[in-house]
Amino acid sequence: MNNIEGIYREQAQTVYRFLYSYTRDADLSEELTQETFVRAMKSLNKYNGKCKISVWLCQIAKHVLYQEWNKKNKNKITTLDYNMEYSIYSTEELVVCSENKKEIYKMIQSLDHISKEVMYLRLTGDLSFREIGEILNKTENWARVTFFRSKSKVIRRMRDEE
Repeated sequence: MNNIEGIYREQAQTVYRFLYSYTRDADLSEELTQETFVRAMKSLNKYNGKCKISVWLCQIAKHVLYQEWNKKNKNKITTLDYNMEYSIYSTEELVVCSENKKEIYKMIQSLDHISKEVMYLRLTGDLSFREIGEILNKTENWARVTFFRSKSKVIRRMRDEE
């Protein structure tokens, strides 16, 4: 698949959702999606096919997003209005109580960069552990373990503050 138009038709929504999971800004996500495909078009000959095209594009999108944040002197996500769920018992329930949402995001922000990224990809990006592993060039098991450990740290910190 060397046709950038075909790739765009098939993958634009995936890239947009990936970016939107971080920004929660439709216009910015659309703009960054376009920039991602411009860069992909320029480096399509470098795509070696070792990973899915969607993973390769999300890696480009991640770099585009980081550059945007750096350009605006923002090195962290500042909006805390994501639709997450919180519970001590399960991942999918990890922010049901909306009054705890802000505190949970503060706890996630205090994690190291990789743990924070895995948490956001899983909770707001709605990505599987396999997809997270592919995006971060790690294994599915690594993504599971990293997420579990990060979640445990957040839960422990929440309990300590009670």
